[in-house]
This record gives sequence, C-alpha cells and structure tokens, in this order.
Amino acid sequence: MTKQYEIVVVGGGPGGYVAALHAAKLGKKTALIEPDFLGGTCLNRGCIPSKTLLKHAEIIESIEKAKDWGIETGSLTLSFDKMKKRKDDVIERLRGGIAFLLKQGKIDVYQGYGSVQDSSLVVVKTASTEETIGAEKIIVATGSTPAVPPIPGLDTVQFDTSDTIFDIADIPKSVVIIGGGVIGMEFACIFSSLKVEVTVVEAADRVLPTEDADAAKLLTRVLKKKGIKLQTSVKVQSVSEANGIKTVICVDSKGKEFSVEADTLLVSTGRRPNVSATHSLNLKANGPFIEVNEKMETSLANVYAVGDVIGGWQLAHAASAEGVVAANNAAGIPDTMDYKVMPRCTYTLPEIAGVGLTEAEAKKQNIDVRVEKFDFAGNGKALTSGESEGFTKVIYEAKYGEMIGVVMVGSHVTEMISEASAFMYLEGTVEEAAKMVHPHPTVSETFFEAAVNSVDKLRKGL
Repeated sequence: MTKQYEIVVVGGGPGGYVAALHAAKLGKKTALIEPDFLGGTCLNRGCIPSKTLLKHAEIIESIEKAKDWGIETGSLTLSFDKMKKRKDDVIERLRGGIAFLLKQGKIDVYQGYGSVQDSSLVVVKTASTEETIGAEKIIVATGSTPAVPPIPGLDTVQFDTSDTIFDIADIPKSVVIIGGGVIGMEFACIFSSLKVEVTVVEAADRVLPTEDADAAKLLTRVLKKKGIKLQTSVKVQSVSEANGIKTVICVDSKGKEFSVEADTLLVSTGRRPNVSATHSLNLKANGPFIEVNEKMETSLANVYAVGDVIGGWQLAHAASAEGVVAANNAAGIPDTMDYKVMPRCTYTLPEIAGVGLTEAEAKKQNIDVRVEKFDFAGNGKALTSGESEGFTKVIYEAKYGEMIGVVMVGSHVTEMISEASAFMYLEGTVEEAAKMVHPHPTVSETFFEAAVNSVDKLRKGL
C-alpha cells in the first residue's frame, strides 16, 4: 500500500529542508526526499565549504598584514590537508544538525531520487529499489548544478567547477577562472591567499557585473593590488591542454587574441536548474526555470517550487524564505513572497553586501534618488583594525528620505547589512537612521554617518 503524506518535499537543500521543517511545525505529516547529502549545494559544495576556506584566507592575509604592525611570525607554512579536514568537519557537523532537526520534527527522510509523477504521486528511486509515495501537496526544491558553456575544446580538458574544486589534492601553482561573478571572485580570493597565481576572465566590462558599480570598482582595485589578474571585456574562444597545462585562448574588446596558461582551470559561468524531477508534469517554464507565482505555486495545482530551480535570486536564504512561503500555502495558510528586502552577499576579501536597489537600478526606474557614501578611511574602528578599504553607500528617495538601497564594501560587512535590511523592511528614512545611536568605535557607525550626511544635504536642499 502506498504511504501517504500531507506534504512531500523533493530536495534537501536550504529551500527543501526548511520547507519540510516548517510544514512539520504546522502539524503536517511530511516527507523529504534527497539523493545526496542533506544541506544541498549550499552546505556541501557551496556556501559553507567556500566560507570555511575564505576564513583561512582571511587569517593568512591578517598574518601577512601584521608584519607591518610589529608582529612577526617567521615563515608561514600551509597544510592544505588540514584546511580541507577542517572544512569537512564543519560540513559533517552541520549535516548532522539538519538530520537531528528532521528527526525531531518526525519527518520521514527518503534517501533517493524523487520523480514527481503527478500532483499526488512521487517515485523514490535508489540504486536497487523503487518506491511510490502519495502526497496531498508537493514542494519541488531540486536546486541547480554548475552550467558549463559550450567552449570549443572544453570537453577534452580536465577542468573544475564549484562542485569539484574542493576535491583538488594540492594547492595549484596557477589557476585560470572563467567567470568573474560571485563564485569566481570568491575563489579568486581563496587561491590568491594561498599564493596561487590567479587570472580571472570575464566577458562583461567589469567583474561582479550585477553588483553596484562602485563596489565592483573598489574590489577590482584591491584585488589587483594582491596580484590577481582581471581580464574583463574578454571572450573565451577555446581551451586546450598539454602536459597538464591548460591554455585558454581569448579575444579582447578590440579583437586582439591572447592566451592565458595555468595548471588548474575553474569554470564558474552560472548555474542551471535541476528540473528532471518534474519532467512528467509539463510545468509552465520561465526560460530554463520552473515558473511560480508569489505563493510559490507552479502551473499545476498542489505543486509548489522554491530555490534555484525557479531562478531569481539563487541564494540560500532566498530559497529558505521561499520554502516557508510554500509550506504555509501548502498547509492552507495564505502567504506571499516579498523580494523587496532581500540581502545579497559576496564573500570576497573585502566583502560586498547590499540590499534593495543599487544606484543604477534606481535611476533606471526613474526614481528621484540621492546617494551618500561614507568611506571606511574615516572610521576609527576600520583604521585600528587595518581594514580601511571600503565604504557604506545609502541610496534614498529624495522627497521623504526613505531608504531604498544600501551597499557596503569592507571587512565583515555581510554581518552589518541586516541593520540596513531592517530599516528598509520598516520603511525607515535616513532621518530616523541618523537619530539612532551607534556604539563607538564600530564599523557600523559608517551607516549612521552616511545617514547623518544625507540628512544634512536634504536640509540644505542639495
């Protein structure tokens, strides 16, 4: 007899397991299907392993910087094996935490590939078995995998993606990264701190082409100082390999051909959705992604979708928020997804964090905006920490001073952006932010200082 559930979640990443946990809290009999490790890409091949290694990179850079402060450690030695072990230990601990929460929530976990047959049946396949389970509501959270572009010669070359780069045996001498987006730039910082010769090749006219232009400009300047080579407005023509050395043939914006060589090649040109679990459903699509409405409903009744499989932000915290909305609606509690205040973080060194509209996006929407930027060079805590490269930029509507966007660049700004998110969520103004007392000395004072300067200009009619 087919086992029946009120809600079945397909996919155990941050969208799926959060949806399952929330559904269980609402008293629904819930099942979760995952073919790989719990936690999805974020925990196992993305956010957590990369941030663990980035912490190592930060420590290495701090030790190097401390030499100028009179703190000398002698020659620095690196154990890549120990670094990888720590990364694996962190992943294992978090996997165990998710498994514990699912068990505590009395959620049945199926280890296998979930294939949705219709709006009420899901087939779970393993290497040796096949089982069908019933569902009143289904939430699809199958995530995404690295997209590999059709570059001539790539199929004959050994290359890595963000899924495989953590498995390399040794620190390479050199690496070419195709793609200067968030993933590519984070890995550029990791490898650079490990004394690897890094070259980034990006088709757009700047790295991080979807982020604030000033933020990308500052990051470019800092990374070039570190010796990272950034080749922008460049198209990759072909790749080849001989004696373990990869050669990437490129053409710049003027049509001039040149080549870049390295012993490791990392391809980070975006991600594609995993939609094989829903092939039988003929769901309405949004390009390659599953189309959903603000309730996370697909075109088929009782089937919801969240996370990377629907496109959009493709961020772990966005997927989790979508999972909660989907679970609420599947449980009969009306809810809608609001993306207006969705923080975005890039864990480079220095970090970049933002929320709301960028300056360019606001102007494109013909909003009458004002912008105020406060540099970390004028902040006491940033100077004492030796981390004065950065700024806080406040973007606000001219008439009433309502904040519509904030961008931060600098050390640990991903921990600071939530204050700006809270102000925007509550429709706060720069005047209100300027009245909020901040502790001194802190880097968060830059948010306060930018607000104070904004209010001064509004009063002067500037």
